[in-house]
Amino acid sequence: MAPTMLPAIMIPLMAYAVWRRVRGNFGPQPIRRKRMIARIVIFTLVAGLLALSGLHNTKLLEGLLGGAVAGAALGLLGLRLTRFGQDANGADVYIPNPWIGAALTVLLVGRLAWRFLVAMPQMQDPAATYAGPPLGNSPLTLLVLGLMVGYYIAYCTGLLVHHRRFQREHALGTAD
Repeated sequence: MAPTMLPAIMIPLMAYAVWRRVRGNFGPQPIRRKRMIARIVIFTLVAGLLALSGLHNTKLLEGLLGGAVAGAALGLLGLRLTRFGQDANGADVYIPNPWIGAALTVLLVGRLAWRFLVAMPQMQDPAATYAGPPLGNSPLTLLVLGLMVGYYIAYCTGLLVHHRRFQREHALGTAD
């Protein structure tokens, strides 16, 4: 595949991923326990693989771990701002804070777009002037990825815990 085809493939995929992520930040969202557990497992695996790849360079590992810790703290803040309820059909839903999710999405997309623009000349012409480390080999990029990973692991875990509490309180309220 020609290097000029890479943007033609990546841009629509990124646009779709951003659209799905932004759509999930607004309005009531159904609680899907299996999907949340799958997200926790996937993000934990991604964090582990990124950490393993960062073992050769401690700056990369520091960026990832710093982002994960900050992301977990942001996830806890997001949980405090999340409301739980039921939709018209009686299904349990949560209403996330749209600003936190939107800010994280903009930050990730902006950082990846910047790294892609910096690495693009190098991908097209290997003899071109060195423009910095490849796409994922930057402490700042790994900090942003760690922020996302830490946020979603903490947030999804917290949603599961709080949903269980919400179900218990709702069951006790209807039993009276």
